[in-house]
Amino acid sequence: MPSGNTSQKVSEPQVDLTVKPTNIRWRVFIMLLLLVTINYVDRAVLSIAMPEIQKDLSLDPAIVGLILSSFFWGYALMQVPSGWLADKYRPDKIVFGAAFAWGIVQMMTGFITGAKSLMFLRVLLGITEAPVMPGCSKLQSIWLSSKERGRGATIIDSGAPLGTAVGGPIIIAFMAWFGGWRGALIGAGILTIVIAWLVWRVIKGGPNGNPNVNEAEREHIRQALEEEYEEHKRNATGIKIGAKDYLKARNFWCMCLGWFSFNTVFYGLMTWGPSYLAKTQNLDIKAIGGSILIIFGSGFVGEIIGGWITDKWRDKGGNFNRVMRTMLSIAGIMTALSIFLLSKSTSVTMAITTLSFALFFLRWGGLYWSVPAAISQREHVGTIGGCMNFAGNIAGVLTPIYIGVIVSLTDSYFLALMVFVVAGLLLATVSSLINYNKKIGSAN
Repeated sequence: MPSGNTSQKVSEPQVDLTVKPTNIRWRVFIMLLLLVTINYVDRAVLSIAMPEIQKDLSLDPAIVGLILSSFFWGYALMQVPSGWLADKYRPDKIVFGAAFAWGIVQMMTGFITGAKSLMFLRVLLGITEAPVMPGCSKLQSIWLSSKERGRGATIIDSGAPLGTAVGGPIIIAFMAWFGGWRGALIGAGILTIVIAWLVWRVIKGGPNGNPNVNEAEREHIRQALEEEYEEHKRNATGIKIGAKDYLKARNFWCMCLGWFSFNTVFYGLMTWGPSYLAKTQNLDIKAIGGSILIIFGSGFVGEIIGGWITDKWRDKGGNFNRVMRTMLSIAGIMTALSIFLLSKSTSVTMAITTLSFALFFLRWGGLYWSVPAAISQREHVGTIGGCMNFAGNIAGVLTPIYIGVIVSLTDSYFLALMVFVVAGLLLATVSSLINYNKKIGSAN
């Protein structure tokens, strides 16, 4: 029997009610935040070091574009298989193994000799990083109750803006300390392996196998998950749910489209934001670095606050549908409004302020990482999380390309920003169509 699905199947424990439950589950998610942060730092290495790499290896600009895109080829294609692995085997082992593997690949990248070897290793880096987010989604369904997953989802996903914000200073420091881009890549790989080992020490074993979890916390988790899945059993049709059932479900497609819309804006701003600031606001590289720290740092703060508001609202009796639809609609509408105002900006201060507001509210969309556990069968959470992230990373492949085409043809960022406005409105719309109270395959 796959261990990923059986970690909660235990006999009734004898619990001393006078003993206060531990909070190891939140330590687990803080460590996963650290891991996702390093994940995005590792993604930032190549973009930051590319001017030196391009000069040393005499790379053509067209080849550079392919190299920067190649990471997403492997990453997107491996999302669904990675989710399946997280469902079939222990997700803590899958996450640790992925982190260790991508650290090795990152170190190997420091020894490249040309464009072919660099592109190959970037595809391989995408493949090895792919299991992290589906694995983290699966861990939510094992460690957290339904009312805690808003915080869990946003804690994990906030590593994306945090890693983007701090990645630049870290990699620039590595390049100075270790003698250029090769040393920076090797140093980033070593750091990843060290972080992976530290994370493994905290997350290993799940709530039933982790020696730091006391019986009171185990009972809290067991009861919460039992209530959630007993409710599902009462509404179950009794028919085995397969891939075709998900593919016919509105919830599934709205989830994928919502995450695609979210990532259209995020990856668009992550890849083209620095160029936008340089061209429209005449900022130099140092000023851009400080601006990115402020803008994406705002996204990190916004995501943590969004998760906290969601869980507090639910703790006070808020209906899951009302809470999620409200939070995600606000996220999409405020993102669209902020980007529209950005298109009218007349100063550096206004541009940075509106971008900061956009990232603050956009990152509430990290709540989407609680959706696979909410709408899918227990044994399919990892796979459905992989499907969702596959859709999101198609946006990562396409958005930088067509934004570049738009800017090239129009010599302006206005139409590109309007794409992000539409994506924000689409995020709000499809998020309002998801029934967060219904698991696919339930009667009600």
